[in-house]
Amino acid sequence: MNNHPLIVDIKRHSLEDGPGIRSVVFFKGCPLNCIFCHNPEAQDTGVELAFSEIDCIRCGMCREVCSQGAIDYMLYEHINRNKCDACGMCVKVCPGKGLRLVGSYYQVEALAEILLRDRSFYNHSGGGVTLSGGECTMYPDYLESLLKILKANNIHIAIETSGYFEYDTFRQKILPHVDLIYYDIKIADTEAHVRITGKSNQKILDNFRRLVKEEGTKIIPRTPLIPDITATYNNLSAIIMFLKDAGADNISLLPYNPMGFDMYLNLGRQKPPLPERFIRAEEEKEIYEMFKGRVKSEE
Repeated sequence: MNNHPLIVDIKRHSLEDGPGIRSVVFFKGCPLNCIFCHNPEAQDTGVELAFSEIDCIRCGMCREVCSQGAIDYMLYEHINRNKCDACGMCVKVCPGKGLRLVGSYYQVEALAEILLRDRSFYNHSGGGVTLSGGECTMYPDYLESLLKILKANNIHIAIETSGYFEYDTFRQKILPHVDLIYYDIKIADTEAHVRITGKSNQKILDNFRRLVKEEGTKIIPRTPLIPDITATYNNLSAIIMFLKDAGADNISLLPYNPMGFDMYLNLGRQKPPLPERFIRAEEEKEIYEMFKGRVKSEE
């Protein structure tokens, strides 16, 4: 297991990833490859070079310093990915911020120090720290060390996970230090889950069943509402049945946002074939009616 995870971003003063004011740490690397992922820069474990055409001023300084000859203005994103080794020299000289490296390593103590800077905001708002990704549970040893420091300072801890982890390791190293778990259950059908995410959901569902039975664990299952993919009657009905069978009585339904997928292009990838519309009001109403009286929908 890699004990040196990279961090994509540290989002301070968030109001969207748990109670109160929070700092959110986005870890790099994920075992799933969901076609609707909103954080493609957090899928791969390694450092990546991102190019933003709108911020490029065409000065040519990047081409002058690139020892690999990877800058090619004949290409759409100006980068020959087969030659680029993500050394970062081009980023250092880029005056327009059109280039940036995605992924930085922090010593555990250094990351904890950054997160503890906002302790007063956490205390006054009932907030804390949320570990997200990617998939933060890929790095149990690192997380254990970080969480021990944060809990020694009485920080509320939440994690956002796909549920694709080794349960015994998670239970030993991570679970004792966590106050709240957001647990994604995207697709109920195994074959569809493989097609949409690249992996079977068996481990995810089994882990959820076990986690629900852990005494003192607050877990909120979440389902993203992707038109024609996850937000279908068959899928949502199956998720409701699974949750009831597992002993869970709540869920958080996440509205789909078709905007913000430019990062795929910035990383030299193709945009995924996704719906280009928001969920319609009548569809959303029908979905909430499905869950009403069966599983409590949380904000």
